[in-house]
Amino acid sequence: MRNAIRQGKDWTLVNALALFLFAMGASHCDAMRAAASSSTAEKSPGCRLVSDDYGPPGQVPVRAEVVTSGLEVPWGVAFLSSREMLVTERPGRVRIVRDGALAEAPVATVAVRGEKESGLLGIALHPNFAQTRFFYLYLTAEAASGAENRVERWTLAKDGSSAQRDRTIIAGIPSAEFHDGGRLRFGPDGMLYVGTGDAREPDRAQDLDSPAGKILRLTPDGEVPNDNPFPGKPAFLLGIRNTQGFDWNDRGALLVTDHGPSGDLLRRGHDEVNVAEAGVNLGWPTIYACEARAGMSSPLLTWKSAAPPGGAAVYRGEAIAEWRNSLLIATLASKHLHRVVFDGSTPPKVAAHEVYFRDTYGRLRDVVMGPDGHLYVTTSNCDGRGDCPNHKDQILRIAR
Repeated sequence: MRNAIRQGKDWTLVNALALFLFAMGASHCDAMRAAASSSTAEKSPGCRLVSDDYGPPGQVPVRAEVVTSGLEVPWGVAFLSSREMLVTERPGRVRIVRDGALAEAPVATVAVRGEKESGLLGIALHPNFAQTRFFYLYLTAEAASGAENRVERWTLAKDGSSAQRDRTIIAGIPSAEFHDGGRLRFGPDGMLYVGTGDAREPDRAQDLDSPAGKILRLTPDGEVPNDNPFPGKPAFLLGIRNTQGFDWNDRGALLVTDHGPSGDLLRRGHDEVNVAEAGVNLGWPTIYACEARAGMSSPLLTWKSAAPPGGAAVYRGEAIAEWRNSLLIATLASKHLHRVVFDGSTPPKVAAHEVYFRDTYGRLRDVVMGPDGHLYVTTSNCDGRGDCPNHKDQILRIAR
């Protein structure tokens, strides 16, 4: 907070604004930090702010097919083959879907502490899954010091009907009712990337000694790689509030979505799409929206109204040729699928963006490419914030 204030050139303005915010009900520290940020931060010329709604309607003719129903908050999807997928349900179940049929018995029931946004979240398969049968889960569990988020490795039986816990990959990730992150992805380098949230303490995102508010990078066995950007630390990126989606484009750039503030530090809205590389600081909580500051990376795209983003995937299929290399983002409160088109520059810049399936399937949570070249999307209408239908949550396949 002191550093932010020192960078301000007009102490009178900062203090006057802070006094006003404090009078409006903010804590003194939050008011000072918000006032200092508002007074000193410049704007990034490469950031596109959408100040009205979310974007224009999608122009590519597409449709959604229901693959399966009957799920309860399907948070993550991992394809075993073009016919089979594992799905996590936030209350603590790993389910298997075969040829569109959801098996009644769970593959595994995981003991989780599920409150609000916590519980059983992301899933990813080991790069050599066919040989190892390993898959990874991000979950909220009870620990000696209370609830924590952790990543565990499990082994799937050969017939796919059951699984056994193998080991803990990383533990001690701070947990809260909100901002638990949870997305798991193996990168092109074969390393495990773990998206975490700030667990409702924003300053953790800037603390390299905390795994919260980061994207972590680990070996498949949970070790810290020697070439991580911060020696001896699992952090790959910092300055994140609550990412639930990231993927790599064909050039190897890491595209990251993040939740903007929903009342934290007297700010709202402004969810983000970022491009990042090793060691980048995405700025939370020091900057938000299109603000810029030395040593921090501003987003490429941000919306004034809260979306917020769930999972994200780069479209690599041929079924919808116009979508090739676009980033597809599931959104929750705004209930649509968002497409972001990038130009050919390095690093990429936003060339266009558009909205699909607005208010058609409700809240959307995960987005993943299937081995059949189609995009798959999960709904999240039974998470306590949507209208849970009789068929519960679904998995959708996007096609022409």
